[in-house]
Amino acid sequence: MSHPVDPYFYAWTRDADRLDAFVAALAALIEPGGKGSVSISTAGVRGEFEQADVSLEEMIAVLHSRFTSSSEANIYIPHRLPSRGGLANIQLRCFGPGWSGGRFPHDCLVAASGYTYLHPGVIHVGATLGATTTQVAAAVLSIMVQEDMEDILVRLCAPDDRNRIPTGGHTGTDAGSWGAPIELAATFNADGNVARDIALSWIYLRDGDRVGYIAGSSMETLMKRVEGAPRGSTVGVATRLRRVREHEGADYVVAAHDVAMRGTHVGAIRRVPRERLPGDVDLTREQVLQVLETPPGVLLDALDAAAVPDDEWRAVEPLAREAIEAHKQGSPTIEVDAMTDKQQRFLELHAPYHVRRLPNGGVLLATHPCRTLWQLWADALLLLGIRT
Repeated sequence: MSHPVDPYFYAWTRDADRLDAFVAALAALIEPGGKGSVSISTAGVRGEFEQADVSLEEMIAVLHSRFTSSSEANIYIPHRLPSRGGLANIQLRCFGPGWSGGRFPHDCLVAASGYTYLHPGVIHVGATLGATTTQVAAAVLSIMVQEDMEDILVRLCAPDDRNRIPTGGHTGTDAGSWGAPIELAATFNADGNVARDIALSWIYLRDGDRVGYIAGSSMETLMKRVEGAPRGSTVGVATRLRRVREHEGADYVVAAHDVAMRGTHVGAIRRVPRERLPGDVDLTREQVLQVLETPPGVLLDALDAAAVPDDEWRAVEPLAREAIEAHKQGSPTIEVDAMTDKQQRFLELHAPYHVRRLPNGGVLLATHPCRTLWQLWADALLLLGIRT
């Protein structure tokens, strides 16, 4: 059995909104009546404040009294997973803009698994026809996990009707970095303008700027950054999760320590385009500009059309849902290993894409953490005639 793929969740917010956004996400994610632990470190202050077994109200009071622009808050809370009904432990982190004194970049808000995994190591399903086959078990896993991960991302980025978080996302890797949005497993855009994902990806892949450093840039600023690249420029996009992991390793091990590649400012991981790996596909400057010039509604319609499940998924989804429902109804169950190599390969190729328009006007693009959003974008751009 492979190690469960636990995502990291990221959200960008303005400095003035950071603490309020963190408190709102905390309130949305914690199990009602649950208790957690909180620790706060502040630059220039000796020691760390720690308190365990505290209520939501007590944690909020601590944050308001102790968190400053030079602080880091670290909280562990119980969270109810909607697909399974069970509790998991989530870690929430908030970094003040001055936490590292400007020496190191930190993403504004981060969520991840705490003392328990978010992604199950085993699943229990109804003993129905085909429930133990690789494809059906993988489909059960995808249905459950996608529901849980999307729920966490929405609660982190859009916990109420106030738009404090312009953009965010979650990755399938366990490297802990906010990479190119088109290589993530899910993204959130509060204004519904998903072209931001393409622009941020281009700048990260070509110029090396960390996504969390430029996520708050206006669309006009992002457009100018793309236009500033030489005509005919291309970047390589990873199409598989394992390649994303290899790229992240190279960025943090090689680029960060090679003087010729190292970023020129605190928000950059490198100063040159990311090196290509076998299997990477081209994304061109001109394609990115065409995306940025396309009305957001037209992009969303194309993404909707591209999100139609493939034949392999449609063949097993009814069996998977039957197994899930049988378990809910109390029928005899069987235990199935989650995330075997064969299941992971199936999900990497066939896990469905979701294009969700949220009540607050935001848009969520999502798939299982074993897959990236690239194929959804590639198919949508093909429908629009931007890629051939």
